[in-house]
Amino acid sequence: MKKKPAIKRTAVAKTKPDNLAPLIAEVRNLVQSARRGVASVVDTFQVLTNFEIGRRIVEHEQKGEKRAGYGQEMLKALSIRLTEEFGRGFSITNLQLMRKFFIENENRIQQKASVKLASKGILQTPSATSDPVEIWQKPAAKFRNPFTLSWSHYVELLPIKDPEERRFYEIEATNEGWSVPELRRQKASALYHRLALSRDKAGIRKLAREGQIITKPEDVLKNPFVLEFLGLDEKSGYSESDLESAIITHLEKFLLELGKGFLFEARQKRFTFDGDHYFLDLVFYNRLLRCYLVIDLKLDKITHQDLGQMQMYVNYYDRHVKLPEENATIGLLLCREKNDAVVELTLPKDANIHAKEYQLYLPSKELLKAKLLEWVRMESMNAKG
Repeated sequence: MKKKPAIKRTAVAKTKPDNLAPLIAEVRNLVQSARRGVASVVDTFQVLTNFEIGRRIVEHEQKGEKRAGYGQEMLKALSIRLTEEFGRGFSITNLQLMRKFFIENENRIQQKASVKLASKGILQTPSATSDPVEIWQKPAAKFRNPFTLSWSHYVELLPIKDPEERRFYEIEATNEGWSVPELRRQKASALYHRLALSRDKAGIRKLAREGQIITKPEDVLKNPFVLEFLGLDEKSGYSESDLESAIITHLEKFLLELGKGFLFEARQKRFTFDGDHYFLDLVFYNRLLRCYLVIDLKLDKITHQDLGQMQMYVNYYDRHVKLPEENATIGLLLCREKNDAVVELTLPKDANIHAKEYQLYLPSKELLKAKLLEWVRMESMNAKG
């Protein structure tokens, strides 16, 4: 009778296996329960699962040995064990992300709540020592999932150190349905800081709490507008016509850069006044503000003549185009450079005209932060004075 060949067992690197056994068992239950979830709520399961894995890693560390390097050794051993049992997704880097995700968001779920991923429903238990119940796609009234994005989105958000800035991008990505690449682009373009430069301190705090809320023309303005997606070389010569054509070619991305609620109406919109023909570069309509936005493109520093011409365009639209129930037209001069003193001296205080710079490359986040800090400092000094 032939002897069965001995089954080779892969050696498992173990660091204090008895010490890790409870943690392994808890993570195993979480992962196995999550894998039984419904396909339509895969993202919710993954985010909540990773949050709970992060929780257990932190709690295990708090009960672990108080010596240098223990946490890293524990994560390495945990990664080996979980990867052997469940496959990819449990590298040391991923476990560190789960740990950080829990630390950054632990206050968003009651600290004493304990949830277990399974296949029937979501309920919240009164304490971590109670029997945990299940998570499913129809949460019970006692549990409201505080996470609105996929795990890939949160991985993109985790490196942001400022919690207010991070919360702003989470709200905007949720409300606007940003994909991960679009979220990455908005971060790289420093959208939060560009919007913050157009607001007072209360407005900056509101950005973090509510995201970008459009109630007045200034709410849609950024400083500067970033048009790197047009593909125009900063060093090569291009005309206003080239700039306009590039915007039309990349209209969808330009609308995203403009902000919420904009609809494209026309390019080179002609109107005739007193026998002369005039042409507006671009015309948009904002359904949230219920008003027109007329844009004039300038390659160089704007002059008082440019501002006067824009005032004429705005007056024409207000008097001859907009309906009585619509709001005043917004005029936007997009230029490479502007002189704030000239703008202030040329335009009346109540003019609904704005001059904003654009650039063809992604901005330096550090420079925008420095500008924002300087602006806040000056505002504080003016308030005291």
